[in-house]
Amino acid sequence: MKFVVKLVSAIIAMVSLAILVPPHKAQAASHYTIGTETTFVPYAIQGKDGTYNGKHPGIDMEILRAIAKNQHFTFDLKIMNFAAIVQALQSGQVDGNMAAMMVTPERQQTLDFSHTYLNAGLSLATKPGSSIKSYKDLKGKIVAVKTGSTSETYATSIQNKYGFTIHHLDSTNTEINDVTTGNADAAIDATLSLQYTIKNGMKLRLIGTQQNVHPVAFAVKKGENAALLQKFNKGLANIKKDGTYAKIMAYYTGAKAHTNANIATDRSYLGIIKANAPQFKAGITMTIKLTIVSIIIATIVGVFIGLFGVVPSRLLKGFHGVYTFIFRSIPVMVLSFFIYMGIPSLIGHKIPLFTAGVATLVLENSAYIASFVAGGIKSVDRGQMEASRSLGVTYLASMRKVIMPQAVRTMAPSFINQFIIALKGTSILSAIGLAEMTQQGTIIISQNMEGFKVWLIITAMYLVLIGCLTLLSDRVQKHYSLAN
Repeated sequence: MKFVVKLVSAIIAMVSLAILVPPHKAQAASHYTIGTETTFVPYAIQGKDGTYNGKHPGIDMEILRAIAKNQHFTFDLKIMNFAAIVQALQSGQVDGNMAAMMVTPERQQTLDFSHTYLNAGLSLATKPGSSIKSYKDLKGKIVAVKTGSTSETYATSIQNKYGFTIHHLDSTNTEINDVTTGNADAAIDATLSLQYTIKNGMKLRLIGTQQNVHPVAFAVKKGENAALLQKFNKGLANIKKDGTYAKIMAYYTGAKAHTNANIATDRSYLGIIKANAPQFKAGITMTIKLTIVSIIIATIVGVFIGLFGVVPSRLLKGFHGVYTFIFRSIPVMVLSFFIYMGIPSLIGHKIPLFTAGVATLVLENSAYIASFVAGGIKSVDRGQMEASRSLGVTYLASMRKVIMPQAVRTMAPSFINQFIIALKGTSILSAIGLAEMTQQGTIIISQNMEGFKVWLIITAMYLVLIGCLTLLSDRVQKHYSLAN
């Protein structure tokens, strides 16, 4: 029974934290938040700054822009992987989804779709020279697909028939790189996307004919945002009538389709860094910002909860035990999705992306900090507290003047190590769309398909940042060793 009370107390504290997170200010009815994914050519093509503000940001983005202009509404974009934006739509974090989403009976059960703005099918792609000539040759092979997409559903439906293994990956560019590096033998994805990728220089070839053709449409959560859906349908009809739609499609499809202007011609390491310097800089800035804000808040929270673990109160000790157990046990990615996707469904408010990322890191890191703070205090001989109290010094004064100065020497290196863990933990937040270093790397790869080189550059950046923190940790340890 006591454990249940403690568990309920922890859950109440967690929900209270979510409620205290300031929601977005109410927006006018003519402003919406639209979910889309990272570059999925030619539907969505991010610029070098990682946004869709360029002149030709892809079919989906140009259609959305044209409709918004025609119907006099504005929008903000939330960019994340495909599986995440579907969850964000269902949780209310976004009002609509513009991500080349195929309309299927399964999706129609939970989503409302606009009128179709194009039809799309799936194709099988392999490297040139592959022995695969048809789906029949896939037996014993590995096929890469994008998680949450129609290609994943289709591949699963024919997997037993053709006897292949599926690699589930989070984006089209990762899926294609899986094939080009030899980790997968083939990939199944949208035909138009694969054709555009090949036109832009990717060494792939399409096998057989297009399969599983479905209409593609704009989506909203079922039963909600009817006004937005109505505006989209009306605007789509208008841009088809005035010729805007035809111009957009002609730019990206057919024999005269344009290539991606964002692809750099210099594929050397230095060339990649120069061409994508703004994105690398933005990623480093976001990573550092997330880490510093999170670790400061986590330290304050962790110290207080750590003190709960040593005070003479069964209730506070119980809270300390449950808090540290829960937030050290939940995987960071699960926690990030729960905060960003789950809690909005509970409280009825959108949670800002940065706030959700910080909350995730704070809850995880504060639990570890609380553990080593309590451990550091307990490492000080109990006789010192007893001696201090026997001299008439209060418990709090004894803790502050006698115990803590000694405990800090034990805890200090752990604080630096936790800083390093928090910095590495920011990479997981790319799953919910935070544009830190890992997410920026994914965006860059989606443009140039230079997976090995970009990830090596990102790795070097992490090593530099963590190396600086490691040097600081060594200096702190040396300082306290000399003091001892």
